[in-house]
Amino acid sequence: MDIVPLRNAYRALLDAAAAVGDPGPAPPAGEWSADQILAHVALVNATTLAAVAAITAGENTTYDNRVALDTWTIDRLVVLAGGNAGLRDRIRLQADALCALTGPMLSDAELDTPVPTRLLSNGTVLVDQPMPLRALITGLAEAELPGHTEQLLSLLPGRAEA
Repeated sequence: MDIVPLRNAYRALLDAAAAVGDPGPAPPAGEWSADQILAHVALVNATTLAAVAAITAGENTTYDNRVALDTWTIDRLVVLAGGNAGLRDRIRLQADALCALTGPMLSDAELDTPVPTRLLSNGTVLVDQPMPLRALITGLAEAELPGHTEQLLSLLPGRAEA
């Protein structure tokens, strides 16, 4: 699997997080702060790494992003990781691990393994069906990470969306 798009998506996210800074501007009402966005991404990464690890071990697994949407869990991770800098370090290391595992290690059969998946966003079910592991990783690179990169950048003065 070509990990260049995944690596580039992580780089863009981490560059955006650095541009926003610590603690970052206050978000508009009802939106996440930079720290909360980063904690959400770290939780999604952990879920993805768990799925990859299970498949490489020949185990059955599921993929469910609901814990990464739970505000108590997100806020707790901000504290446990040590805030913005700790979250950026965690995401950088998770990116290294995920790229190392998915690139040279996973076979096509492993990447094509169907994973029962439930993905929610803003209270709406986006996916509730099996997806190949490859699609989960591709979705991370093509949608999840770029979406949160834009979310971070929208916190910058003059970049907020109406």
